[in-house]
Amino acid sequence: MEDTPKIALFKGKEIRKILYQNEWWFSIINVCEALTESVDAGAYWRKLKQRLIEENSEVVTFCHGLKLKASDDKFYETDCANAEGIFRVIQSIPSPKAEPFKRWLAKVGYERVQEIENPELATKRTRMLYKLKGYPDSWIEKRMRGIEIRETLTDEWKKHNVNGQKEYEILTAEIAKATFGLTPSTHKKLKGLKRENLRDHMNDLELIFSMLGEAATTEITKTEHPIGFVENKKVAKRGGNVSGIARKKMEIETGKKVVSKLNYLPPINILK
Repeated sequence: MEDTPKIALFKGKEIRKILYQNEWWFSIINVCEALTESVDAGAYWRKLKQRLIEENSEVVTFCHGLKLKASDDKFYETDCANAEGIFRVIQSIPSPKAEPFKRWLAKVGYERVQEIENPELATKRTRMLYKLKGYPDSWIEKRMRGIEIRETLTDEWKKHNVNGQKEYEILTAEIAKATFGLTPSTHKKLKGLKRENLRDHMNDLELIFSMLGEAATTEITKTEHPIGFVENKKVAKRGGNVSGIARKKMEIETGKKVVSKLNYLPPINILK
């Protein structure tokens, strides 16, 4: 969901930004203008973007078209990137202002920039957040391992021409449906969740089978090299089926359903 666009200033230069998916996204053209003093920052970015595409750079995969207000007070779709994406763009622009801009960006999203330069910090912070929420250590270990497996899978999807978060979400839903026999939205509804992250409310077995489905999809992808969304969708179903078969076998052996209504939501306070 997008929020109202805002403007930040770097050395007197306007940097348009907008809250998208709960983090700041910045106008890449404005960043180029601030770093290069180009008279036509739009042209500069188009040329740089084309070069990065020709070099098969992953930088362009961090771009997302969001509507920002232009000088004519109208809103136009503009290439934007979050802190990680902007950090990578900066590395592609020779400018003496690069380091000052990084420091400026750090003030806007201090912790996120730290994590980009030192990914281990992100892992430590995530563990601590789960710990503070009261999750048991054994669950946290599984959740963190699941995050790693997920990142490995999305890296493979990038290499095999799966483009953008929307396609990732569709493929993930295919794996989940084949794994659990229901869609993520139905799974969330069963657990009484609304905007919450489904995996943050899975029990140990749900996490394990989620990991198995995504790990199987990764291995099939590495072996067969499917190209594009359609082919990867077929592989996602097959990877999910590997986990789905194991899940059904588990349920037969134990006589219990793996999918649970239980969640980690805080108890409702019924006191008036």
